[in-house]
Amino acid sequence: MKNPFLTILFFSLFSSVFAQESSPSQKFWDNLSAHCGKAYEGKLVSPESDPRFAGKLVMHVRSCEDGRLRVPFFVGDDRSRTWVLTMDENDLIQLKHDHRHDDGSEDQVTQYGGRASNTGSTTTQFFPADQFTASLLPAAVGNVWWITVDDTSFTYNLRRLGSPTLFTVKFDLTQPIEVPAAPWGWKD
Repeated sequence: MKNPFLTILFFSLFSSVFAQESSPSQKFWDNLSAHCGKAYEGKLVSPESDPRFAGKLVMHVRSCEDGRLRVPFFVGDDRSRTWVLTMDENDLIQLKHDHRHDDGSEDQVTQYGGRASNTGSTTTQFFPADQFTASLLPAAVGNVWWITVDDTSFTYNLRRLGSPTLFTVKFDLTQPIEVPAAPWGWKD
């Protein structure tokens, strides 16, 4: 373009179009945030059953703050687990597992997880075990967690690389259920 004004206008408009594009992780975040305040029942879909997860499985997208989502995961009457997702300034999401006792105190094994190494996709985010996790739980050094969110379901998954360990729980996002009581350590 020979006209400098038109060149500046063109690049300004072109840049603003791309600046408004959300990253895949931001779209993933927005998709999950759309369920804030809602609870859903799930089922274990891993190849093998796990007696630790016998009972009604419920997730509750309970807390949606700027840059942090907290999703309690209940197994029957056990309200000890909360998935905590945070997003940093580079749109990378971190997953941590907050485990509590029924008196609200932290479990000895808590705050483990990992940070996505890239922005993932709009429906899937992967979280390889971080250094804190490797130090806390040496056997978990090969853990990779991933979460999927689409129009009909939310899945939480764990694969321990180098072992047969696979854990998947799937929640039906088309059928909200009654919101459960607060997780251990939370106040309503």
